[in-house]
Amino acid sequence: MMKKSTKIWLTILASVISIVHFIPFYVLLTTASKERGDFSSKWFFPDQINWSNFSEAWEKANLGSALFNTTTITFFSAIVLIFIGSLAAYPLARRQTKLNKMVYFFFISIMIIPPLAALVPLYQLVVDIGMMNTRTIAVLNNVASYLPLTIFLYAGFIRSTVPKELEEAARIDGAGTMNIFFRVIFPLLKPITATILIISCVYIWNDFQFAIFFLQDKSVQTMTVALSSFFGENTNNLQLVGAAALIAMAPMVTLFLILQKSFIKGLAAGAVKG
Repeated sequence: MMKKSTKIWLTILASVISIVHFIPFYVLLTTASKERGDFSSKWFFPDQINWSNFSEAWEKANLGSALFNTTTITFFSAIVLIFIGSLAAYPLARRQTKLNKMVYFFFISIMIIPPLAALVPLYQLVVDIGMMNTRTIAVLNNVASYLPLTIFLYAGFIRSTVPKELEEAARIDGAGTMNIFFRVIFPLLKPITATILIISCVYIWNDFQFAIFFLQDKSVQTMTVALSSFFGENTNNLQLVGAAALIAMAPMVTLFLILQKSFIKGLAAGAVKG
């Protein structure tokens, strides 16, 4: 058992780390709340919050279109990742054949390769097949990029957490493999699914390195690309920049708050095992 004094020190350490990480967000909040030309201390909120900063940033940065594009890309990428990743991880976790082990380690090895290493050939491929400035190519790229991690997490969770006896009982009752997976196994994967959703959605939502190359047209620009242009045009108006940044991060913060319990449970139960 952990000593009481150790728990107290760990709590203090966790609190200090949390405060340090919260400081940038607090400064961003105070900055976005002020009127243009207000150079008062960044540590204090103004007497009256200037809500017009948010509406002005929304219009000038074209955040409505960018939010739609980013939400669409993130949603469909996450759905495809969860569907394909869970289906692929199930046999890799349960059937320990030589072929499955080779496939599993192949996916693990792909995770080691830096994504930017494939940027030049990938860009050439996208141009050749005529899929520049389409949301489809963004979804396909995201799925290809995060599928190995998804399979790794699902396989580890299934191996360490889901008992084989449930599958054997369902098979005795006459259920087929796909029926067993969708009716017995997949409902038990909620914690790790929440973990994968948060990890993948945050990375996809914040993707800039690929979006800046593949989504150059304003009609398909994502939040990160739109914010990058907006920041460059408003370096002297930090209030609008701060407001735009807060709008951009709000959906992912909300997603984390909704799924945080399942996220932590998924990590503790099997995401870091297997």
